[in-house]
Amino acid sequence: MLHRRAQLAGWLTAAAFAVLPGVATAQSTVKIGAIYPLSGNAASAGTSAKAAIEVAVDIINEDRPELGELTLAKGLGLPNLKGAKVEVIFADNQGTPAAGQNQALRLITEDKVVALQGAYQSGITVTASAIAERYGIPFMTGESVAANLTERGFKWFFRTTPVASDIAKIYVDFLNDRKAKGEKIEKVAIVNENTEYGTSIAKVVGEAAKTGGFNVSVVIPYSANTTDVQSQVLQLKDNNPDAVVFISYTSDAILFTKTMQALGYKPRILIGDNSGFSDASYIRTVGNIAQGAINRSAWDVGKPGSPTFLINEMYKKKTGNDLDDTSGRVMQGFLTLVDAINRAGSTEPAKIQAALRATDLKPNQIMMGYKGVKFDDKGQNILASALLIQIQGDKYVSVWPKESATSELQLPYKGW
Repeated sequence: MLHRRAQLAGWLTAAAFAVLPGVATAQSTVKIGAIYPLSGNAASAGTSAKAAIEVAVDIINEDRPELGELTLAKGLGLPNLKGAKVEVIFADNQGTPAAGQNQALRLITEDKVVALQGAYQSGITVTASAIAERYGIPFMTGESVAANLTERGFKWFFRTTPVASDIAKIYVDFLNDRKAKGEKIEKVAIVNENTEYGTSIAKVVGEAAKTGGFNVSVVIPYSANTTDVQSQVLQLKDNNPDAVVFISYTSDAILFTKTMQALGYKPRILIGDNSGFSDASYIRTVGNIAQGAINRSAWDVGKPGSPTFLINEMYKKKTGNDLDDTSGRVMQGFLTLVDAINRAGSTEPAKIQAALRATDLKPNQIMMGYKGVKFDDKGQNILASALLIQIQGDKYVSVWPKESATSELQLPYKGW
């Protein structure tokens, strides 16, 4: 009788042990938090980012051998965690740093996520990642580019995307290339929304332009939530720069484009710094009056049947839109994060952190046109890169540098 009681107690203990968080259930599902603007002025971009991550989850959790060597495409789930599936808990940052911070805290303390990703707007990534740093939870951003994000001495922050200095160099090299071909480009204007993203990019681009020999004739900051940009466009018209770089989120980019048409203003060269200009809703809403607008990108759909083409088809089936560069960078960041979790073979934050630091993904293992993914001691991907694309018709096409171009560059900016 005593033996049977001991045996029964052992079974009960084992059963209780099996349902304890972090014991058996941790290996069946790995929870990751994703903080994006699902409401507010940047909701379109946030919704696209959410869809991109959902496609990435499908790639990871299902067997996708047709995607070649893309990390975690082959097989079901995470092989080093006994086939555990990835579960993403999405949180709405509402377009404010305070909400982003609160959502990060909730995901860590209540939902018990093992890692975080986000948060689109750099100013929100600042606050959300600070919470992750405080709690010792890995934080990945695939899209936020503000220069200071990797300059805070953080140990738990990682970024796969090109940063402000990379972007500025691309713009300056492009403008100098046009000068070398005999075009008159002396004055450059910068228009930026006044949060962390716009302010930091404007500063770096301005400094790079001056170093590159250009006259930064005017810098025009504006409120990211403005509903009227007539004065800013009239200021540009009066200044008459040879090239304008816009650093704007979606609603602002659309507003500027409509206002430029209304006031009859066209610069010779218009460069939109990704973000709002890469949003699918931008082309859908004002693409017909923004012909010739130049943007930066590291995403290329590729040839029919290629892994990138098939990823785009998955995204298009889900959303009705082609994958844009920003959402592609979100997806690449997420795939990199989950690859590290798999290599760690654990959901312990410190082991995931160590695996992230050891990341060395090759071009054939990633979906973006980077040279790979490898982090420096600040958490920045030192192999990130980009090219320039241009709106021609109803889509963006690659136009620079020449070796990466799929279409001829068309200048001056046509607009409408």
